[in-house]
Amino acid sequence: MITNTTKRFLVSLFTFMGGLYRDRQTRKFTLVPLIIIVIGFALPQKMIIPVRGATIADWDDNSFWAYPWGSSITHKGIDIFKQKGTDVISSTYGIVCYTYEGGKGGKSVMVLGPKWRFHYYAHLNQIDAFPLQPVKPGTSLGTVGNTGNAINTPSHLHYAITTPFPYWWLRDPNVIQGNRKMFYLDPDTWLREGK
Repeated sequence: MITNTTKRFLVSLFTFMGGLYRDRQTRKFTLVPLIIIVIGFALPQKMIIPVRGATIADWDDNSFWAYPWGSSITHKGIDIFKQKGTDVISSTYGIVCYTYEGGKGGKSVMVLGPKWRFHYYAHLNQIDAFPLQPVKPGTSLGTVGNTGNAINTPSHLHYAITTPFPYWWLRDPNVIQGNRKMFYLDPDTWLREGK
């Protein structure tokens, strides 16, 4: 039911907190990660469209949670179509968690942003970011492409936003994989509102 990103995040958090608690000298710092989490939720988030020169017209606002969608079952993001080589930019402030080449996303970048939201940029033609790189809105992460399972499609950026903390009210038992929707935010909604 939870995403792999959520699973990795929570395992890391609880492992770190457990390590702090086990040692008597560091036990008093056990609540520090929880304080950091609260601060993360308090950080403001102002989002921009993550492809240079793209507008709302460059994606289908009904593509989020579209079904059926290949081996993923549902489409958990939006595809922003632009010419191959167009700059993919960070949509918000954050830190690059990882860059990856392979799998369904092909060349991809994951950024941890405000509100503990993970911003996933996939099918890149080239990656210009590196792990632990601080980014701000407009920082170049790579270029639009069609790598991974998008090899036979027009060039586009697959952009998804996930959260390790469930948004219970987004759960939808009336759609396929609807229980997982509490861990995925519709980028269309957040980009239109700019928050």
